[in-house]
Amino acid sequence: MSPYAAFAALLASSGHSVSPAELHGLLVGRSCAGLGFDADGWLEDARDLLGSEPQDNVRQALLGLQEMVKGELAGGEFAVLLLLPNDDAPLAERADALGQWCQGFLSGFGLAPREQALSAEAMEVLQDLAAIAQVQSALDESEDGESDYMEVMEYLRVAPLLLFAECAKPAAADAKPALH
Repeated sequence: MSPYAAFAALLASSGHSVSPAELHGLLVGRSCAGLGFDADGWLEDARDLLGSEPQDNVRQALLGLQEMVKGELAGGEFAVLLLLPNDDAPLAERADALGQWCQGFLSGFGLAPREQALSAEAMEVLQDLAAIAQVQSALDESEDGESDYMEVMEYLRVAPLLLFAECAKPAAADAKPALH
């Protein structure tokens, strides 16, 4: 069973109808926006999306997911592993999950207060994510559809890193005292 399918089964058995892709997108989005890796903040945002307090097994899975994302983003990885259905799932299902991931990411990214404007590149990434969130039904079961899906997925594995570098890393680097 894929990690996605296992997480989906866990959520469903706990009465949550949220997709693992949307949950993962939310986590990556809030992390890239600079909300850090505080477990309580993440669990609170996840609870809002889930609509109720997660049971212990879901809580543990959410914390494990956060550790994985923290390792990828803070560990200087060159790509984020997306929590999506396996390649053997129907394209429509994978495309749906991709759209849900983007929606989750945008929701999570939007949770962080923004003091300064984003760069043109960062704005472009957010616009791309918004477009991808709307487009999932346009992919059809064909070789072109498959290659479009793979292209979009590859883009989504790297795009968040630009936002993380711009919005989250500076906060960590600027920890030296400011001169007044």
